[in-house]
Amino acid sequence: MDHFDELTYGERVAEVYDRFFGVVEEGAIDLLQELAAGGRVLELGIGTGRIALPLHKRGVRVAGIDASPAMIAKLRAKPGGDEIDVHESNFVDLPMRDKFSLIFVAFNTLFSLLTQDEQLRCIRSVALHLEDGGLFLVEAFVPDMCRFDRGQTVRSMRVTEDEVHVELSELDPAMQQICAQRVVMTNRGVRLYPAKLRYIWPSELDLMAKLAGLELTHRWGGWQKQGFDSRSEKHISVYDLVT
Repeated sequence: MDHFDELTYGERVAEVYDRFFGVVEEGAIDLLQELAAGGRVLELGIGTGRIALPLHKRGVRVAGIDASPAMIAKLRAKPGGDEIDVHESNFVDLPMRDKFSLIFVAFNTLFSLLTQDEQLRCIRSVALHLEDGGLFLVEAFVPDMCRFDRGQTVRSMRVTEDEVHVELSELDPAMQQICAQRVVMTNRGVRLYPAKLRYIWPSELDLMAKLAGLELTHRWGGWQKQGFDSRSEKHISVYDLVT
């Protein structure tokens, strides 16, 4: 994927994003509203508003950033979508002066920044945009190298009488990068939805946060504040400013 950049994923997947990923896990909105504690909230990678719009409907003052005009257009077309302040930009360096009581990045979206340097710059920028007592929340998968056989994996994601979805991915452990294609086959043809990410180990994320002046306050295995342990497939990590 030599020509994959910050726009590629969103521009290609926007048309089907809500069909693929529209369901928000139970408890996510409750926890984010709780952590916001009545203050302003910023979502990195706001996309089609799958999380931001439910927060907005609850009266949470939420803003967002997204690099994809197509994803933002999907958000704007939804009820209430034109009431949310959205910046069209990547989130390596946050492009606003405001400060927030909660900044969050969900659904592995921090991994869309493809180098350690960009990821660390992002977290440092987050720290600069937190109010006193503000929090930074990250939802991300725990890397599982056992999924790969000789650096590759193929898995079936959906099979019906009219449609087949297959995901193919390649692992580059030296760069901590995964390149993937979701291949959708129907009687109308084949569509490709590429993705590329740089995964972060939880301990590496903690070190990045520490370098940015943040410290881990909570790590859960899910949005319901489940315990996090060696069996957890993802984590919800919450950081605050070191005082």
